[in-house]
Amino acid sequence: MSADDVVATWPDPGARRWQDDVVSDLLHERWLRGIAFNPAAPSDVLIRLMDRAAGEAGLLMCAGRDLPDAVVDAALRHPGVGIRRALAGNRHIDPARLAPLATDPMGIVRARLAGGPRPRPRRVRPLPDDILVTLLTAEDGGSDGVVTENEIIQELSFSRQIPPSFYRSMAGHEHPELRVHAAWRWQSLTPAQREALLDDPDPAVREAARKSSWELDPEAVEAKLPSIGSLSKAHVLGTCALSPALVERCFADDAVHPLTWNRHTPAHAVARLARHPEAKIRELVAARPDLGPELVAELKEDPDEDVRMRARLHPFPRTWAEYRAINEVLGHGPDCTCPITEAADEPSPEWFAACAASEEPLLRRVAASWPGLPADLVETLSQDTDEQVRIRLACHQPLAPPQLLLDVFITRPAHRPHLLTLPAFPRTGRTHLIGHPDPEVRALAAADPALPEPSLEDPDASVCRAAAANPILTPQALEALLSDPRTAEGAAANPSLPVPRMHALLDRCLNSAANPPTAAGRQEATPT
Repeated sequence: MSADDVVATWPDPGARRWQDDVVSDLLHERWLRGIAFNPAAPSDVLIRLMDRAAGEAGLLMCAGRDLPDAVVDAALRHPGVGIRRALAGNRHIDPARLAPLATDPMGIVRARLAGGPRPRPRRVRPLPDDILVTLLTAEDGGSDGVVTENEIIQELSFSRQIPPSFYRSMAGHEHPELRVHAAWRWQSLTPAQREALLDDPDPAVREAARKSSWELDPEAVEAKLPSIGSLSKAHVLGTCALSPALVERCFADDAVHPLTWNRHTPAHAVARLARHPEAKIRELVAARPDLGPELVAELKEDPDEDVRMRARLHPFPRTWAEYRAINEVLGHGPDCTCPITEAADEPSPEWFAACAASEEPLLRRVAASWPGLPADLVETLSQDTDEQVRIRLACHQPLAPPQLLLDVFITRPAHRPHLLTLPAFPRTGRTHLIGHPDPEVRALAAADPALPEPSLEDPDASVCRAAAANPILTPQALEALLSDPRTAEGAAANPSLPVPRMHALLDRCLNSAANPPTAAGRQEATPT
């Protein structure tokens, strides 16, 4: 039953006034939200949305869309911490523009900048080096006392906003605090960098290096393992140098899974793993780049198909970087939405080209996942018979054809949020989807400016909202849509809405919020 139906049963005129207030508040909220995301809204309109009376709309705008420079400047200077905090999580703005927020007086603003956008996109843009240096070397967590400087650093560490190139450069940075951070990533450093940190003139750097160096000392790893929590033991066994005694203990305790991917696993242990009675263990070890030809030949004849498949890949992972590139794809299905990250060490373009031409679908998926693939190979893989090759190409490759992006959007809902963020995603050519059974697909079609007539009567509210935002609608047609709660937000977001009308709607919304009805008046109008 609708609000109109309910109120029709109430004889008291106060009920009608109450309903009018509710509908008015609802319309105002949707107008504000629509204008906040109207691509044609000029800077002076968007700046008005930072008024406290605009409520959540201003915060959503600062966090969720690209903004003109004048609006970014206004948000950076805004006295409201909520506005600055929302801006700090904006993934559409050039991160360099957000540099002043790294020294914001409020720690919760710095923490949001360090933590990155929420929800976190699959591909996170790195922060510029100067912002990273500021956040990593801060001596306090802000005047609000909500977070500490170490908590902000922790947010940054998990945000994926630090590029591998910056991690590599920290070992030689002039600021000792950054050299300390480099020491905590001991295995990513070169032998020369490790030696330099162990001999660093700063005692804090030397101490951090000394505390990290155990990872590559087999006896130290063996001695330290009993004191490490159970959740971290697998990480240690899969990444650190291992003593012969510790390897034997892993076999005795049937805890050899981490050894299959540890590059420090001794050759004799690798041979034992290749002949392990458990097929999964043999499968995990079959593509290691350090397998000898005899073991490869054995595994190519293994009774288990998955083991044989991995052994067939062996000519390709000649280096550990190539091995990791393959492992990033192995075991992931068509709806995998794992983060898309930059590798610290990347295989050569020639290797990826060889993968693209391989008869093994898995290797073509690896090639499709590399964003540097040349245009001719992208075109070839976009027609691949393996669906996962096409999906990976759409999600990872900036040169992927727009039609492929649309096809994957239609067939794989899990990838829709990511695909909609891609610059190449088609904004037209979708009218044939207006009758699609999936409302998300119909909403996409309803926004196509090539559509003869927007589908404003669709049973799904999201389709009506998208249709109301279609720029083919005239300002006159938008007036009726602004009065309907189902279409008000879309109409307010429509780029055909005249700018004076945007200001008039803001006048009504902001003045109303600044002068709300008294509590007594509302209580009098509320039906019992």
